[in-house]
Amino acid sequence: MEYIKSKVRDVVDFPRKGVVFKDLTTVFKDPRALHTIGWDLSEAYRNKGVTKVVGIESRGFIGGSILAFELGAGFVPVRKPGKLPADTLKASYEKEYGVDEIEIHRDAITEDDIVVLHDDVLATGGTMLAAYNLVKSMNPKKIYINFIIELSALNGRELLPKDVEVKSLITY
Repeated sequence: MEYIKSKVRDVVDFPRKGVVFKDLTTVFKDPRALHTIGWDLSEAYRNKGVTKVVGIESRGFIGGSILAFELGAGFVPVRKPGKLPADTLKASYEKEYGVDEIEIHRDAITEDDIVVLHDDVLATGGTMLAAYNLVKSMNPKKIYINFIIELSALNGRELLPKDVEVKSLITY
């Protein structure tokens, strides 16, 4: 993980003054780091029967797609409103910079699915909790949650359900 940490770029005062943004684009462009992330994200789920990986817009699409490929699972996008073409379920949530909404296709998850929810960074946890609630409403067999980076000082993990396994590759 030290190699991946060395590729994370800190962007000061983005998206607002006082925030130090953990930029993963510098990780994603590095072939060794990208391969390592794919392998390490999937390692915990290889023997758990995962059938779907749900990635949260937009950087969660990158790690989520790699994870789905590594696990031989399907990929389901969670997007901002109006971006998905078929019937959707919607959830509102508070995030560190305001209020937002996300959607998932109503038919994306079945009761037979074992799901990994993925996003790039766990900050305050609002986005992931909203995605979890959307997926949970579809009654899958099991839900796991994972991230590439967790910003522990923001206590986002505390917002997530205690009975769900949550994993992060890197914690700051």
